Amino acid sequence: MMETIHIDGSLGEGGGQVLRSSLALSMITGKRVEFKNIRAGRAKPGLMRQHLACVRAAQKFCGARVQGDELKSMEVSFIPGEIQAGDYHFNVGSAGSVGLVLQTVMPALILADGPSTLILEGGTHNPMAPPFDFLKQVFVPQLAKMGVKMDMNLEDWGFFPAGGGRMNVSIEPVNELKSLSLMTRGALKNRRGRAVVSSIPISIAESEVKVLQSKLEWKDISAEEVLQPNGPGNIVMTELEFEHVSELCSSFGEKGIRAARVADKAVCAIRKYLLSEAPVGEHLADQLLLPMALAGEGEFLCTEISSHTRTNMEVIQKFLKVKFSVREQNQAFHISIT
Repeated sequence: MMETIHIDGSLGEGGGQVLRSSLALSMITGKRVEFKNIRAGRAKPGLMRQHLACVRAAQKFCGARVQGDELKSMEVSFIPGEIQAGDYHFNVGSAGSVGLVLQTVMPALILADGPSTLILEGGTHNPMAPPFDFLKQVFVPQLAKMGVKMDMNLEDWGFFPAGGGRMNVSIEPVNELKSLSLMTRGALKNRRGRAVVSSIPISIAESEVKVLQSKLEWKDISAEEVLQPNGPGNIVMTELEFEHVSELCSSFGEKGIRAARVADKAVCAIRKYLLSEAPVGEHLADQLLLPMALAGEGEFLCTEISSHTRTNMEVIQKFLKVKFSVREQNQAFHISIT
């Protein structure tokens, strides 16, 4: 008889991460999942478009039997089938994050029986999710250390609220994930600042660049304009590349928010990261938990632990026979998996 895992969507921080991690682990373990109270604590509870896209992507990928897959639904039943590698095309249907859809299906893809390609359409640069650049430059290189051959390319930028972005992903599966130990940054190799605008004046990006130049004094800082825009948008990114890890902090422009303030937010975020010697930032810590748990062991030192990360640990431990250990170490946090 198929084992059933009951997931209360109001667990911990009560966001979409509970749903995404549970769907990924259901596909991998073959365990049925019964969700209730999905995103119960949020202003708009239940499945939004991007969460519904995650459910339907997972369903398509493994031929699952699903009930409750509709907008605003707070209860979903997900009975997984066999994982099928192949070529897939998913459209979120809004500016909802395509990166979060990838986060749902990627763990199963890297353990599938053959290579897969995905075309994902929707929001590539969304304030409520890691932007494409973070996934490609920060997360994917760590997966490579675990044996995963994964390539990502951005075809079209998609900012909130217009969306219209498009990225393609190719994944070569692995028989077994290697463990990862990420305890030091290593030598600094590169620093870069970028201010990107879409369908708004380039002068905004140039104003943001001036702030970056005055506060960071880095050589590689640029103002860029999306050549084929799908709608208005603005992002400032500060990037650090070390020998063993990279970090990317971002800030999004909004109506009524001055360009200087947007740039300053990205500066403050990267400075906060530099105050610690830990290699793993808050968002990378959250991304690494699931692949490291699937490897069965590993460790990393991170700058801080969010409620998001702690909730993810709880969800993973419901599906896998692993244990997370967390302890403070030199004003940072050491997370190990056994």
